[in-house]
Amino acid sequence: MAPFLPATLYSTSLPLAAVAAGQREQQQAVAYSVAESSLAQRFTMAPAPAEKKIAMYSKDFYLACSLGGIVACGATHTAVTPLDVVKCNMQTDPKNYTGIVQGFRKIAGEQGIKGLFRGWVPTAFGYSAQGAFKFGLYEYFKKTYSDMAGPEAAKKYQNLIYLAGSASAEFFADIALCPMEAVKVKVQTVPGYARGLADGLPKFVQQEGVGGLFKGLTPLWGRQIPYTMMKFGAFENVVQMLYKHVVPKPKSECNKSEQLVVSFAAGYIAGIFCAVVSHPADNLVSKMNAAKGVPAGEIIKEMGWVALFTRGLPLRIVMIGTLTGLQWGIYDAFKVYVGLPTTGSAEPEKK
Repeated sequence: MAPFLPATLYSTSLPLAAVAAGQREQQQAVAYSVAESSLAQRFTMAPAPAEKKIAMYSKDFYLACSLGGIVACGATHTAVTPLDVVKCNMQTDPKNYTGIVQGFRKIAGEQGIKGLFRGWVPTAFGYSAQGAFKFGLYEYFKKTYSDMAGPEAAKKYQNLIYLAGSASAEFFADIALCPMEAVKVKVQTVPGYARGLADGLPKFVQQEGVGGLFKGLTPLWGRQIPYTMMKFGAFENVVQMLYKHVVPKPKSECNKSEQLVVSFAAGYIAGIFCAVVSHPADNLVSKMNAAKGVPAGEIIKEMGWVALFTRGLPLRIVMIGTLTGLQWGIYDAFKVYVGLPTTGSAEPEKK
């Protein structure tokens, strides 16, 4: 019997309307795919811009090193303000401040806990400025002097380059530090002088003039330049020795965390030498800033050479060793953060 209706209407295949709808969907899918592909080529599949890296010894490199110095020196010196307060009082008033523990108790008992943090603002500003010049200019002068010497001489006389570079950097760093250091010592050692930087700086300038802020610059150079020469020269050499004799693999095979541990250890060891070398001048600077108008020769005569070299030294070793270790660790951590290598290297190959 012939079917009453056309076969297409009851066939198991899709109806014409469904077929047409499917064709439309397929065309839309193709159009969407083309549009998506076009967008992908324009946006997604376009080559990503290369990550910007800091070129070694470029302006950005020295800027990054200066910023690292600000973080390293400003943060660490501010953090150990209580130790600095006790040390300065032991140096300027040894009759009333006879020891580290006694000094802490006396200041806390008379002035409260806040007395141990007196002068932290000029400390933060002064040593942040110093750190910027110290680390940024050290990298600059080390590179400059190496280029002036040439590859062979730079390798042969690398220690002289470390010392010359660090001394040159510290010369300028101390000019930046000196005004804040003068105010800091006054605030920390003269009872009732001022609460901090805001009232201490105007009072200092009113009493001693702007030039008075720099009266301690020469002894500051005497303290800080040998300290920094030891800090950088010893650090560079200790890093080499640690990689050669202690670390079981070359620096190139160490990950960043391992390299930062080496930086901290080398910095702490260098800090011990720094404290001993710079301590006589540190005593002199503290005394000169605390006693208005007293010449260096008279202070040395009053203190005596033994006291000049030893008074407050144990505390300074702990303080400077910790400071220097933390500074190198923080500085190199900052360099790693911005994509730069850590400071120092394995011993140069001998040819």
